[in-house]
Amino acid sequence: MKLGRHLVTEDPVDLVPYDLHWPALFQVEAKLLIAGLGSSSFTIEHVGSTAIPGLGAKPVVDLMLGGPSLAAIDARRPAIEHLGYEYRPHQEAVIPDRRFFVKSVGGRRAFHLHAVQAGSAFWVEHVAFRDRLRSDPGLAAAYHGVKADLAARHRHDREAYTSGKSAFISTVLGSVKRRPSDDAV
Repeated sequence: MKLGRHLVTEDPVDLVPYDLHWPALFQVEAKLLIAGLGSSSFTIEHVGSTAIPGLGAKPVVDLMLGGPSLAAIDARRPAIEHLGYEYRPHQEAVIPDRRFFVKSVGGRRAFHLHAVQAGSAFWVEHVAFRDRLRSDPGLAAAYHGVKADLAARHRHDREAYTSGKSAFISTVLGSVKRRPSDDAV
């Protein structure tokens, strides 16, 4: 499972309490991106821990850009970079069906942009995981406990921190797929 996998390790893993400004930061950045892309065929979701009310997180807002295809996303890469995002092509070795960008503000990483085909497995899993945590504060608290433990043990190893979350994420996604409401028509 590679959900939320960020292997760039120049920044330590520091979790902070939930910030009420994160949704507004997402909204502003999403509007900038949509305007900069100049196409209504793209959509943006707020994903990752900053999208879960009350959940502590690394202070980096994750945006997921959904396009009609990776080719359409690749064609818009110059527009994304013009908005201050740095393209990280080496990340494709880990997740080939995602284009990953980082935007820093004031000298610190502020936004991660995961650009994927809308409706892809990556898209569906990220939205499902976010929605499941939003709907269950107890599950979100358990996830925070996992993250806090991993951050304490792997502060300078982002890859170990991220891979350590995989079992929890897989369990949650498995429970989402098995929910009785999925069988209802």
